[in-house]
Amino acid sequence: MDHLFSPWRYRYVSAAKQDDACIFCVKGAWVSEEVDRANFVLARGAHCFALLNIYPYTGGHLMVAPYTHSATLTAAGTEALEEIIGMTAKFEAALQRAYRPGGINIGMNVGEAAGAGVVGHIHMHVLPRWFGDVNFMTTVAETRVVPESLEDAYAKLKAAL
Repeated sequence: MDHLFSPWRYRYVSAAKQDDACIFCVKGAWVSEEVDRANFVLARGAHCFALLNIYPYTGGHLMVAPYTHSATLTAAGTEALEEIIGMTAKFEAALQRAYRPGGINIGMNVGEAAGAGVVGHIHMHVLPRWFGDVNFMTTVAETRVVPESLEDAYAKLKAAL
């Protein structure tokens, strides 16, 4: 079995507490440009902001989050969602210019079961990727588990429409 060492993650897992304040609510509360710099906040809009992930999977890994503590896309509201997408596109271009990656991962984990590290406050991950780097799940398991057939999933989604 191969081992992946990431000692920088220990600071995060050893310091995390259940009752800690939401990092997006704390860092989203604007105080000053100096505080934004200290919190690695890259940009602010009317409804959302972008900040570097301080525990990145790759260099340049950033997140875009609404100011409101929203657990779902529906709860965030249309204006915030539109701005999240617009800001994500802006940083997609910025990452291309700054890093010249082979690709960019853009995604959101909504809910604890989906892998959300900060449950209760949606946020979009935007991170550059290169040929030869590895995906976490593929590295660990070299397997993907799909608990139902594509046909069953299709039928459920069609029924839900």
